Amino acid sequence: MGNDGLSINGPSTLRGAAIMLVIGLVATGYGVYDYTQQSDAVADAVEVNAEIAELDVESTSAGSSTGVDYRPTVRFTYEYEETSYTSTNVFPSTISPNYDTESEARSVIDGYSVNESATAYLDPANPGAAFLKQDTSNAPLIVVAIGLFFVLVGGASAMKRYRSR
Repeated sequence: MGNDGLSINGPSTLRGAAIMLVIGLVATGYGVYDYTQQSDAVADAVEVNAEIAELDVESTSAGSSTGVDYRPTVRFTYEYEETSYTSTNVFPSTISPNYDTESEARSVIDGYSVNESATAYLDPANPGAAFLKQDTSNAPLIVVAIGLFFVLVGGASAMKRYRSR
């Protein structure tokens, strides 16, 4: 037992539980922040004319049971209050949703074409972060759920380690 009286199986067990708890709290906090930010951006959004420069779907090798997820990607330019901007945001959240199939991801950007005009939306408080879809994404809520899982497991483990000393 260490001098702090908090560990029973060496410092790594309680330390591991504490690390898991902290990671969970950070993930939960960030997910809540991002969901709130995107909700505010949608509520305060103003329309701007944009020109689509790039559209694609990229694959990532994390997440689903198949091992591959897909994400729509975009790059567009626009002007707001006589300043030019470029954005890569499909949704207002900073946590991008992933899709199980390429066709699901592609359906998100259907209706947009490269070198054509589109309506984009921006929060006047953050004009450099325009987005194409005036919808909230559930991706931040998934991060909140994962964070809460880490908080519960880490907290329960820390309490168990502390009580069994």
